[in-house]
This record gives sequence, structure tokens and C-alpha cells, in this order.
Amino acid sequence: MTEGTGPLKGVKVLEIAGIGPGPFAGMMLSDMGADVLRVERKGGSPFKGIFVDERGRTKIALDFKNPDDIEYCLKLAESADIIFEGYRPGVMERLGLGPEVVLKRNPKIVYGRMTGWGQDGPYAQMAGHDMNYLALTGALYNIGSKEKPVPPLNLIGDYGGGGMMLVVGVLAALISARTTGKGQVVDAAMSEGANMLMAIFHGMKAAGQFQDGRANGMLNGGLPFYDTYACADGQWICIGSMEPQFYAEMIDKTGLTEFRDRPQMDPKTWADLRPRLEEVFKGKTRDEWCAILEGGDSCFAPVLTLEEAPRNKHMAARKAFIDVDGITQPAPSPRFSETPSAVRWGITKPREDVETAVAEWLGRA
Repeated sequence: MTEGTGPLKGVKVLEIAGIGPGPFAGMMLSDMGADVLRVERKGGSPFKGIFVDERGRTKIALDFKNPDDIEYCLKLAESADIIFEGYRPGVMERLGLGPEVVLKRNPKIVYGRMTGWGQDGPYAQMAGHDMNYLALTGALYNIGSKEKPVPPLNLIGDYGGGGMMLVVGVLAALISARTTGKGQVVDAAMSEGANMLMAIFHGMKAAGQFQDGRANGMLNGGLPFYDTYACADGQWICIGSMEPQFYAEMIDKTGLTEFRDRPQMDPKTWADLRPRLEEVFKGKTRDEWCAILEGGDSCFAPVLTLEEAPRNKHMAARKAFIDVDGITQPAPSPRFSETPSAVRWGITKPREDVETAVAEWLGRA
């Protein structure tokens, strides 16, 4: 185990174990140097697998049905700068670990709450997953094929709108607490975080530059010069040549000279251009297109698999992937010039020597 080197070195975080965006937030905080103590329920999680987002934390297990363990958890909160949880509204209160109790014990603590729908409202107690939260914001309606909306993995609701927003919220509240001496509750809802990510599209809609739908305009597959294309070997590439100078280079490098003098933003041009791009890109392999388009300004990239991505020359040069305990995984991000982030250790099991583990957590600076 290594000392934290990131900008959050010395910050004590108490993570009440959950799934999805909560562990992701804990990973980000740990990578940035915070000392994160992850408290799991005794008996373990029913979910089996390798959870990279649990890296870099000291783990202990407590029995949340045992009043003594609840009191122990409250004592831990007295020494923490941040505590966060990801249960449905009211669960922590029923356990005796709600924000009112915790803030009474530690008035400076930041109490982060991660839910799908928020702490109140008609949907607050309703179960949900990433695409459900996207559906309510208008995002899901606009992602997918003409035939139907398609859930974009769980990147937008869980991790972008959820985990990252929670990290931003608790760190902003921590700055406030250190200035005012007063902690507060951060209510991070995945639905509202995803909604925030849609801000630009509301502006574009108001300006008449975006209309609801799929494959009908900018950024959603409607433009032939902002889309993915199959290659001769069954692999895929993508181009995003929207700006005129980028579009002109793409036209030249694909040899479609008949489109040089046609207006780029005319739907009639789009109708003719798409089948020609499909035909041209299908005429060469993905690697051949990389040789032609990489390094230029056509806004091009090969569409890589998870297996291929770490071997890409740019990702490799930037060391965007690292190997921890034999598991290839994303390196910490963002990067800091003076206080670099780091993966302090890999995935561990809850410590049986709870007192020693807690003493180490308290002692690390």
C-alpha cells in the first residue's frame, strides 16, 4: 500500500459501500489521493465479478443490524471529511446513519447522497437503472437508430451524471466546509446529473439547431460526415468532419472530389454523400484508412474494441491504461502537474483486522 500523492492527500473519506456510481466516485477520490475507507455490509455483496472501481481503498465489513457497529460507524464519521452513500432515500436514516445524526457528531462533514431520482419527488422510492434516468431527461429519446432509442452503456447516467457529479459536489462542499466550518448534504441524483449534461442541446433546440429525434441532425448520426462506417474487413471507423475545413480535408482524402463544390449543409448533399461514403469506406480495411486519415484534420478515429484500445499508439503513448495486479484498466484521470494521481493499490477484500485497518486509515496523511 502506498501513500496518496494526489491533490486530495490527507482528505479522509468514509464510503458506505454500494454499486455503480458510488464505487466509481470512491475510485476517483482515492486516485486523487484521498484516504477512502470503504465500509461494506457483513456477508458480502451478492454481485460477483472483478470490480476495478473498488481499487485503492481500505475495506472493512460491519453489521448494520448491530447497534454497536452502527455506533462504530458514527465514530468513524467523526474523523472523516466526507461520507457518501448510495441507498434509496430513508435507508440511512432507518439504520441510524442519516445526515442529521452524522452532522450532529461531526458538524464539518460533507454528506454525499447518490440516488437515481433524488431524495424526494414522486419517483424517489422507485427502482431504476441508467437508461430509466436518461429516459426522463430527453437524452435517451435522442440516442440510437431511427428505429428505436438505444441505451448507451451506463456511462451517462451512472458515471457521468452520477459518480462524477457526486465527486464535483462533495469536493465543492468540502471547500465550503473548510471556509465556513459548516458541513452540508449533497443530493446527487443521476437523473438530474444526466439532465445537466443535456444543457447544450436545450440551447441548440431554442436556436432551431436541434430537433428531437434520432439520426436526423447534428451529433446523433443524421449527418453523413458525423457517423460511423464499416470497412472492408468488417471493422469500423468514425468521422466527425463538421467544420468546413475538416470536411474539405475528408472529401479530398476519400477521393470524393465530386462533392468539393456542393454545399456541405444541404440535405440534398447529405442524401447523395452517405451512400458514397459507405461505398468508399467499405473499399479499404480499417488499418488502411488509419494510414490515410490518422494524423490529419478529418476528425477521424478507428472504432476499437476494449481489447484493442490499450494497444492504440496514442493511448499507449499517454499511458491511458495501466496494469494493476494483472488487470488492464483505465489510468487515473484527470492529470495534475504538481500532485499526480495514482492507483495506490488494487482490489482488496475487507480486512478482518478491523481495528488495525482503521488505525492505518486514521494515521495516513
